[in-house]
Amino acid sequence: MQKLCFAADLKDDNELIEEYERWHRSENSWPQVNESIIGAGITRMEIFRTGNRLFMIVEADDDFDPGKKEQMDAANPVVQQWEALMWKFQQPLPWASQGEKWVKMERIFDLNQENAIVK
Repeated sequence: MQKLCFAADLKDDNELIEEYERWHRSENSWPQVNESIIGAGITRMEIFRTGNRLFMIVEADDDFDPGKKEQMDAANPVVQQWEALMWKFQQPLPWASQGEKWVKMERIFDLNQENAIVK
């Protein structure tokens, strides 16, 4: 299993943030988007928020390929419609590449690593 973490920012506007959260409630989710996530090999996805900063944790099969997922998303008109809608609420991080909204985070600490636990 792979665990990937990403960060993104929302526009710093309380009404937009509330609307973004409404779109992410289970009753408002788009089944085709959820199917595309699962179909790519993602087994769990969670999004957390503090202020206007988003943090996403993705757990995926060992053979999950983010590049392949990008290609699948680009060819899926419903996913593209969802992504266009989400740009209404999101803004790129200052260090994001052109057109990138979710920036992959690098793990810098793991409590379970051998040298992290003093015995």
